[in-house]
Amino acid sequence: MLATEPNMTNVGVALKLLRILFLFIVTALAEIVGCYLPWLVIKQDKPLWLLLPAAISLGAFAWLLTLHPTAAGRTYAAYGGVYIAVAIGWLWMVEGIRPSFWDVIGSFLALTGMAVIMFAPRG
Repeated sequence: MLATEPNMTNVGVALKLLRILFLFIVTALAEIVGCYLPWLVIKQDKPLWLLLPAAISLGAFAWLLTLHPTAAGRTYAAYGGVYIAVAIGWLWMVEGIRPSFWDVIGSFLALTGMAVIMFAPRG
């Protein structure tokens, strides 16, 4: 994807990479919040009104997927890698469960797969 823009400077490439990564992270957070709130309602008897922000979050998730700068199928495939890493971060930051060594390795492998899918030269 980045390889198709030959006149970009290193700073331009880095900024585009950061923008894409940030967009993936925000997309993953929207999906996780949209799924975590109903989980709280069902599993921990939290109030039903949490389903409203959950629905809004899932709507935002679907909209955010449309903002990614590549084909939908490629975006969905690469997004999966970022989702895995963000979900492991959620496990630690929100649920208070420290990721295992294998969680970290799996996240790294998923992010590596995402980078291959998103940034490989196409011709």
